[in-house]
Amino acid sequence: MAEALQSADIAIVGGGLVGMALALALRQQGIAAEIFEARQRSSALADQRILALSHGSRQILESLGVWSAISSTPIKTIHVSQQGGLGRACMTAVEQGVPALGHVAAASSIAAALDAAVATAKIVYREGRRVEQTHGTASGINLECAGDVIPTRLVVYAEGAIAADTAAVVRDYGQDAVICTARAELLSPNVAYERFTPQGPLALLPYAGQLAVVYTCPADQAVVLANLPDADFLARLQTHFGSRLTFLSVSPRQVFPLVLRYRKSPVATRCVWLGNAAQTLHPVAGQGFNLALRDVWELSRILAGAADPGAASVLSRYAAARRCDRRGVIGFTDGLIRVFGNPNPLLRHARGLGLMAMDLLPPLRGFIARRMMYGARAWP
Repeated sequence: MAEALQSADIAIVGGGLVGMALALALRQQGIAAEIFEARQRSSALADQRILALSHGSRQILESLGVWSAISSTPIKTIHVSQQGGLGRACMTAVEQGVPALGHVAAASSIAAALDAAVATAKIVYREGRRVEQTHGTASGINLECAGDVIPTRLVVYAEGAIAADTAAVVRDYGQDAVICTARAELLSPNVAYERFTPQGPLALLPYAGQLAVVYTCPADQAVVLANLPDADFLARLQTHFGSRLTFLSVSPRQVFPLVLRYRKSPVATRCVWLGNAAQTLHPVAGQGFNLALRDVWELSRILAGAADPGAASVLSRYAAARRCDRRGVIGFTDGLIRVFGNPNPLLRHARGLGLMAMDLLPPLRGFIARRMMYGARAWP
């Protein structure tokens, strides 16, 4: 039998953005945790995604002491419209009394800031150490990792897709996202656009003087769309978006399948799942990483002072505390796709009326803006 190594009370499986954020949040609560990452530590620094961070996420990252090291572009206006129908709505930071509704940042920049803070805090980061199995014991749980048996009291899975088993709900939208950046004339530097079309939502996020593009389309068209010559892709993008901007150039494209997948419960015996390991959402409204950061913050708060971080009563409190926000965000993103993706002409008119009502009613606009910034509960 392999030698049993000593470990912290909490093992975080996954050393990406969510895992590192949790380790830092726990350290602030005086809780030691160790990170286990199957890849090399530098892998997170190569993450090419561009993420939308809500104002609430900025507050969390500020509390973790990493915000000042993250290069970001503020979003001061969000413009929502639908193709082929009346109605549009705008939400502004000025109206909500915040410096920005959110920010856009490269995942690599967030990872670099978190990684530097983890190193400064001397948090143990075990790179190249894949957790192969876990086994419950009378007082905790053992991790099997490269021949070692490592005892701990709580395992937090902060990375990896959810297995499509009985513990998960899966909905395939039949859509892919074509991801790229584009440059445009008439660009307002701090405006984000969410345009709903019959093929799926199109998001344009201000990022370092250009736009991060999330172009949703039917799955059987995505590869063809992504591989079009730049001029042809720009023409398709222009037609899809309309005339508010004139697109000039575009970067190479990547394709990602879109699916809703979430665990029915984010906890089990001495285990917690966070981020994509708990729920994978459609990127509409950019809620996935923001929800994960709120999960991180709440888990660290509930574990503070717990005699046994893996106790069933502790994990039940966490699951109960996150239930409203988690269900709300999953329902919100899924509902947007269902409502705005329905081609029924009557529903298209109803959507237009809804957007006009949102634009004419500040309380409704404020409610939606606050939910996007803070989730189901206002900060903190």
